[in-house]
Amino acid sequence: MPDRLWFTASDPANALIATDPMALLIGFVLDQQVSVQKAFAGPLALQERLGSLDVEALATADLEPLFREKPAIHRYPGAMARRVQELAVHVRDEYDGEAARVWSDAADATELRANLLALPGFGTMKVTSLGAVLAKHYDLAAAQELVPWHPTLGDVDSAQALTDYQTAKKQHKAEWARARATAARPG
Repeated sequence: MPDRLWFTASDPANALIATDPMALLIGFVLDQQVSVQKAFAGPLALQERLGSLDVEALATADLEPLFREKPAIHRYPGAMARRVQELAVHVRDEYDGEAARVWSDAADATELRANLLALPGFGTMKVTSLGAVLAKHYDLAAAQELVPWHPTLGDVDSAQALTDYQTAKKQHKAEWARARATAARPG
């Protein structure tokens, strides 16, 4: 297990997401409509405001005021507070509150993919990105098949690598948008 992931400019946030599986999942849930740095700094801010990232506490607390407190944890504090709560309820009910079981209980890539897709707020892109992180940073064998051909957070192992990843991601999204636009044109 790594002692930190280089997804933010905050060393304590990077250490938290590397060593606390629930923090890592929360970071992935928050990773939409904000920068990677903002998303993965969110778990530390939430822990500081709630006092814990205990699954039961997250599942039962009123998280919205904590998300709205200045500076807001996310651009969409109400929606993301609900999503994090849904995640906590899912982890509590399906994995006895142990977030790492989402991947450690998976016998193979098919099971891991299904476990990740069942998480609130997770779609195919998040599954492949978290799969790449689990494969490349945690040496999880079941995650190897989830690693996509394009750059992901799994490739980030330093502050410079995060910058390089974000540049490559923008380029990949632009290429994808051009391909979709070309395919949508009447022939």
